[in-house]
Amino acid sequence: MTTGSKLNGKVAVVTGASKGIGAEIAKQLAAAGAAVVVNYASSKAGADKVVADITGAGGKAVAVQGDVSKEADIAKLFAEAVKAFGGVDILVNNAGVYEFAPLEAVTPEHFHKQFDLNVLGLLLTTKEAVKHFGQKGGSVVNISSVAAGGIPMAAAYSGTEAAVDAITKSLAKELGRRRCG
Repeated sequence: MTTGSKLNGKVAVVTGASKGIGAEIAKQLAAAGAAVVVNYASSKAGADKVVADITGAGGKAVAVQGDVSKEADIAKLFAEAVKAFGGVDILVNNAGVYEFAPLEAVTPEHFHKQFDLNVLGLLLTTKEAVKHFGQKGGSVVNISSVAAGGIPMAAAYSGTEAAVDAITKSLAKELGRRRCG
């Protein structure tokens, strides 16, 4: 799998990497030479398959369960990354959830489920990653959606995606000076 050496020696944490876009991101990072931590919330089988695909192709990967809306799970995720590979150089904030609903169906639970994972989770994982980057710096990639522009029946979800875009711009200005970006 390590067809390129661009990321040799680098360690990447990819949240929400047990399926879909996150799984493909994890595989591509491994193909470029990175050791990859495949984070998942509930799909252990999916995460194990991504790890098997990566290791079967000669790459390095481990699966680590954790809900990135919870600080304790985030601390465990990064501790496992350090234990497995010695550090963290790259964070890809891909974990997210969406629930479409008309305005009449929006509840505090509906709102918090999406904002806690999609927005708070992104902030907390980035905060933890920066601690591990240290003086050498690192890279953070935030995955968002065209829903940030607003789509019908998805006011809460669209709000989370717009927040991700705004947070990304803000953190780029704040962390860029520290070589984290």
